[in-house]
Amino acid sequence: MTGIVQTKRLLSYRMALLRLKKMGLKKAYSHTLSEETGVSAVLIRKDFSQCGIRGKRRGGYDVDYLLDELKKLFGREKEQNVVLVGLGNIGSALIKYEGYRQSNMNLVAAFDIDPAKRTRRYSVPVYSLENLREVADAFDVSVAILAVPEFSAQETAHYMVENGIRGILNFAPVLLKLPGHVLVNNINIMVEMERLMYHIGIREK
Repeated sequence: MTGIVQTKRLLSYRMALLRLKKMGLKKAYSHTLSEETGVSAVLIRKDFSQCGIRGKRRGGYDVDYLLDELKKLFGREKEQNVVLVGLGNIGSALIKYEGYRQSNMNLVAAFDIDPAKRTRRYSVPVYSLENLREVADAFDVSVAILAVPEFSAQETAHYMVENGIRGILNFAPVLLKLPGHVLVNNINIMVEMERLMYHIGIREK
């Protein structure tokens, strides 16, 4: 069982491996992954070893083998369906994002309260939120991206949970209060910017 911090590292290795594969590389070494991810080569080898992933000290790791093992580890053999709730500025960018496929994810639908957005042409159909349960059941969806304004985020999140959503990637600038069985990952752009500026300021002193 991997912890949250180790899971983040493993996911960063996966993204680095995808980049290396695009470059045409068939072998990856721990020091190469270290340069790509900023994680020490020793810790990378330890993470792989704890997950039962083996490589050769001199021959390195086969890139396809590593990607297959990480896919198994994260249960990605089967494509995972997700939905997007909210088509404001952030949501409109996320619906156009082409990286879902790289993680074996499939954005199957979006939801918005604005009827005009439900008549526009997007890459996926756009529904009223009232259709969430129907779509979630039809496509076996348990994870959603939330990109609604702060004032409606809590109420919308509650409705999502009541209609089968168990995991939420939250772009709304508010900490959601939800039942313990629901996993929430908060992405607050301003908090991340402030954190970045703080650390830059520390280095400049």
